[in-house]
Amino acid sequence: MNDENLARLAELALDRQGEHSSLFYQGIWHTNAELADRASRLATGLAGLGVSPGDRLLVLMANCPEVPITYTAAWRAGAAVTPLIFLVSEDELRNALVDSGAVGVVTTAEFLPKVTAAVAGAPGVRFIVCVEAPAGAGATVHDFADVAAAAPGSIVSRSGSDLAALLYTGGTTGRSKGVPLSHANLNWCGQAVDKDSPSSQLTSHLIPLPLAHAYGLLVLCVGMHRENPSQMYLMRWFDPAGWVALAEEHKIQGTALVPSMIAMLLAQPLESHDLSALTSVSSGAAPLPAEVRRQFQARVPNATIYEGYGCTESATIISSNPPGRDRPGSVGLPVPGCEVSIQSGTGEVLAAGQDGEICVRSPGVMSGYWNTPDMAHVLGGGWLHTGDIGHLDEDGYLYVVDRKKDLILRGGFNVFPRDVEDVLVSHPAVAQAGVVGRPDDRLGEEIVAFVALAPGSSVTGPELVAYAKEHLSAAKYPRDVRIVATVPLTSVGKLDRKKLREWVSAG
Repeated sequence: MNDENLARLAELALDRQGEHSSLFYQGIWHTNAELADRASRLATGLAGLGVSPGDRLLVLMANCPEVPITYTAAWRAGAAVTPLIFLVSEDELRNALVDSGAVGVVTTAEFLPKVTAAVAGAPGVRFIVCVEAPAGAGATVHDFADVAAAAPGSIVSRSGSDLAALLYTGGTTGRSKGVPLSHANLNWCGQAVDKDSPSSQLTSHLIPLPLAHAYGLLVLCVGMHRENPSQMYLMRWFDPAGWVALAEEHKIQGTALVPSMIAMLLAQPLESHDLSALTSVSSGAAPLPAEVRRQFQARVPNATIYEGYGCTESATIISSNPPGRDRPGSVGLPVPGCEVSIQSGTGEVLAAGQDGEICVRSPGVMSGYWNTPDMAHVLGGGWLHTGDIGHLDEDGYLYVVDRKKDLILRGGFNVFPRDVEDVLVSHPAVAQAGVVGRPDDRLGEEIVAFVALAPGSSVTGPELVAYAKEHLSAAKYPRDVRIVATVPLTSVGKLDRKKLREWVSAG
């Protein structure tokens, strides 16, 4: 058995740590042994539904114990998981099903109508497994508990190079793409963070991040490498007041957040709660404003915010701030085994202090986008070209100065303007659309769309907001749509985003 197989790593972690209460969710404790047994049984049940090694299994659930159970079960059966945030629209879900070639979906009853509708346009999907499936859901819908009632089975052997997860992200260029990550990719990232993380010795961790997000998946992989027992307090989704209540009641020591969550917590009466046990806050997925960092650490003085940097294409981790050597404003040092090079547009390696594209080489880097044969622009010269702009200082600390200008980071989620523009232009009254981001204290950035109407057409900005909401996930649809006479173009006929940003700045 290859020890890079994530299912095997989970099994080894159980043997190493011994049985203990490991997952707290909505007032109930679950032991690691219980979760492992349920995963083993579910793996047998999935195999009974025809899941074979190499198949993709799409997972669409809010945070709950069934998410890590499903991931482990899929890996035990030799399959790969394709997690999606439950906020995706029906269209986005259908596209992922078709593009990934998923054979099945695991979901919960609240999302079953959306899943059923999306599956109708994805003929490759053979079954749906639903937690607490309603009666009369259909012949292809199987209740999670029934599928997981099978006998425990053995782990299907998989090598480190085999696919473990197919994550959908904005990528570094163009539309949303599938990022294939192998067992070796995810094993390495979990091991690297466990060795380098300021929270590696802590025993209680509060997790509000969606486990379907690459950042949330990283948390699970790190747990497979822990030497000593630790406890995860899992939130269904982030709720600022709920986070504070859990952190106080359970004397939480560590947590992982994105900057928009930290900003939302500042609206809570933090000083009225005993958060003295909290010592480590990991921040990633988007730049953390210096003022947000300053305010949080002033109001929760025992806690240190450790900024890190990564992307889905690098199995989520590139750099982090080491305990005792954190450098505010920096996203830290490259984690062990990762190389960072700052390069010019012609591939020249730049000196310390010079801004250029952040390029990365590590065992976590993907092999290439799913169903995308030409990867020279992303993986040229053996380096992952992130599209982000930054520099290294004389001590090797990385600073992210800017990012690919078109990408919008809203609440920790990547939003590509073209995805939004394509939806807006699909409205019969819209002739042209241009989308950019504007700074937002709570979310990092908010989406602004400028729209030119077709001759003789009439539609309002709020109507277009509602239209976009029907076709895009909550993270992607614009809340601000402005009708203009014409959308500005460059001299070669391309959308002039620079001009759009000037319009946003001018109000």
